[in-house]
Amino acid sequence: MKYSQLGRTGISVSRICLGTMTFGEQNTEAEAFWQLDRSLDAGVNFADTAEMYPIPARAETGGRTEEILGNRISSRKSRSQMVLATKVSGPGLAHIRGGQPSFRTPLMEQAIDGSLRRLKTDTIDLYQLHWPERTTNLFGKRGYVHGASDDDDTPLRQVLEVLAAQVQVGKIRAIGLSNETPWGVMRCLQLAEEYGLPRVASVQNPYNLLNRLYEIGLAEVSIREDCGLLAYSPLAFGVLSGKYLEGQRPPDARLTRFPEYKRYIKPNAIAATEAYVALARSHGLDPVHMALAHVLSREFLTSAIIGARTPEQLEIFLKAVDVVLDPPLNDAIDTIHESNPDPAP
Repeated sequence: MKYSQLGRTGISVSRICLGTMTFGEQNTEAEAFWQLDRSLDAGVNFADTAEMYPIPARAETGGRTEEILGNRISSRKSRSQMVLATKVSGPGLAHIRGGQPSFRTPLMEQAIDGSLRRLKTDTIDLYQLHWPERTTNLFGKRGYVHGASDDDDTPLRQVLEVLAAQVQVGKIRAIGLSNETPWGVMRCLQLAEEYGLPRVASVQNPYNLLNRLYEIGLAEVSIREDCGLLAYSPLAFGVLSGKYLEGQRPPDARLTRFPEYKRYIKPNAIAATEAYVALARSHGLDPVHMALAHVLSREFLTSAIIGARTPEQLEIFLKAVDVVLDPPLNDAIDTIHESNPDPAP
């Protein structure tokens, strides 16, 4: 396994991060335990979750993923071997704190205490804001349209002050952002420097061959400010494996069970996927390895978050860390990208 530094925290994390949003929905607790054990044995010391997981987010299952993680960490006594990351939900989910803006002081404290209880730990290594309170372009929305007043949103300085208090009492070690924009990241960094508040250590945003928008603006921020990308959906919900091409819907696969997730199967995205899959196979590569290796090669990356449904998938993902793409193949990838850029933002 290879490792990176998490921002300026001094925390070392594996280049592959175990994503867990399937735990408690597509994966049983026993299957989740096996994934955690196998990942640890392979040198993966980094796991990412969220209070709202598993996905799809439902009141009946919310928090179950953290509970499963906590159960295994407790029974295996492996807490010291792991870097645990979780996330506080932004507004909009009626079953989480009534859909209220979650970054206000008492609600944030409630969220942190709930995650600590479910994870069976005293400290969260990386605590992330899952999405901004303010209106901005995220979750596939391309253009920014300035919305109504942000008067109801928690000021970012206040959010950082709440997190600072939690760092001070030892409940969290570092903070991160997710589904953020260059403005949001830079504003938080500015406030941290100006007022001596916790510094953003990472940005968890989507990044894959079908969505390279992180390269515009945020990549420079990550490199210059030492707050690297935690890339989620590096395989675009498994689409870049090629398993959904020609209308295929494998049994129990994510898009088979949850067809409402259409972000990565729009016509332009399908066309790009066909080209990437063909390119990988023409070079004797598994399309999964090519897609993950491209993400892992980025200078602005801290870790790529993988999500497996089966043991076979996890084994394939773990091998990707050793795959190196040669310059001609990278050039061919860029040629496809230039002809059909970011079809699935």
